[in-house]
Amino acid sequence: MKNRNRTGYLLLFTTAFALSCKVSKDYQRPALSDLPKQFRGTTYSDTSSIANIEWKTFFTDTSLQSLIAKGIAYNNDLQLAIKRIDVAQLQAKQAKLLWLPQIDAQITGQYDRMSGNSFNGLSTQSFLNTNHIEDYVVGLDLSWEADIWGKISRQKEAALDTYLQTYEAKKAVQTEVVADIASGFYNLLMLDKQLAIAKSNLLLSDSTLRLTRLLKDAGEATLLSIEQTEAQRQSVALLVPQLEQSIILQENSLQLLTGQYPDSIAVHAQLADFSVPENLPVGLPAAIVSNRPDVRSAEIDVMIANAKVGIAQSYMYPSLTIDAAAGLESFKASNWFNIPGSLFGIVTGGIAQPIFDHKQLKTNYQVAKLQRDQSVIQFRQSVLNAVTDVSNALVSVDKLKEEEQIANAETTTLHQAISNSLLLYKSDMANYLDVITAQSSALQAELNLAAIRSRELMAVVELYRSVGGGWK
Repeated sequence: MKNRNRTGYLLLFTTAFALSCKVSKDYQRPALSDLPKQFRGTTYSDTSSIANIEWKTFFTDTSLQSLIAKGIAYNNDLQLAIKRIDVAQLQAKQAKLLWLPQIDAQITGQYDRMSGNSFNGLSTQSFLNTNHIEDYVVGLDLSWEADIWGKISRQKEAALDTYLQTYEAKKAVQTEVVADIASGFYNLLMLDKQLAIAKSNLLLSDSTLRLTRLLKDAGEATLLSIEQTEAQRQSVALLVPQLEQSIILQENSLQLLTGQYPDSIAVHAQLADFSVPENLPVGLPAAIVSNRPDVRSAEIDVMIANAKVGIAQSYMYPSLTIDAAAGLESFKASNWFNIPGSLFGIVTGGIAQPIFDHKQLKTNYQVAKLQRDQSVIQFRQSVLNAVTDVSNALVSVDKLKEEEQIANAETTTLHQAISNSLLLYKSDMANYLDVITAQSSALQAELNLAAIRSRELMAVVELYRSVGGGWK
């Protein structure tokens, strides 16, 4: 009896000691000592950031808000990401049960008829005066492994981190969906504007063609001038179906992003209704680690890899298991539930140390450490990519503003040149080539100005995405 008590105390002490031990270190964020104090393109450091602005507040146009809301609700990539969250959540809940023992219920009945010429048969006939044995059991089997060296806690940690990573992945998908819809919306406005420009220039070309014909009838122009003017008009007319095609393709693309079949999109705004805000704070580079979902996901990869290192290392050390069974057992069915006579109970405990598998387990441990090193490199690369994205977006916004000012002045100048060339043409002080050249240059300048304005708005969207906005 004393020996049994000593064994029980030893098991309890070993269990308590094991539960307090972890062979691997808890996660610590990898050092980012070379992270700059501010983004390139900013002249001061400010903790405020457009990343903290909800997309409904950042994008104020109702048509765009409606498209983004529909995209968040029906985009299939986003729906898949949500389903992955549900799967990971179930797995995380299941991982919480790793602490609990495994319990199995059993009901068995066994009938053995012994050979009369066998040793077992002769023994049974001699002691029990029968040639068969019956055995009936109903009971519970329990098996429990103590969390030696933090093996189970690391498994739970890995499962929880996997769940958190799927949540970050969902936020990253939403960020991309919001940015893609906004960029597509601004591109659609640009195409609408360019189509209006093309139609307006087509009317102007018609007027020039009529004027040229009148001048030919008056003997002041040639057939060549009419043919050249007609060709210029046709080149403008060619833009109309090309732009109409691009508009339909862009509408289909937006419908795809919102999880809808191809259809037209009602847009009530115009490109001129939008302007780039003067102040677009982007915060500090250090904040991008928590704001950017893809960077956060890369960091969670490091956390998962760190947990797997602990799991792999713990398999190299002894494991403590406790098994128990209890229930009712009888050699006769009639006495099966005779209590307390049929009661039985068994408790065993054991410590196992791998020997022949130690080399394989050590290899697994070394591989896990290398995989953790890889995830650290990938995390640092994701931070580098994020900071570069923000810096690129900042310079794009800044330089596109300068381009818009120059393009706007160019458009004004060329429109004046059209008016002057027409007056000179009517007065026979300029030829038809001057008019055609002025009109062609003005058309290209107007189309270019619309494109620059659209790119400027898209650069703001990219800035918003690159700092981690769009998932709130």
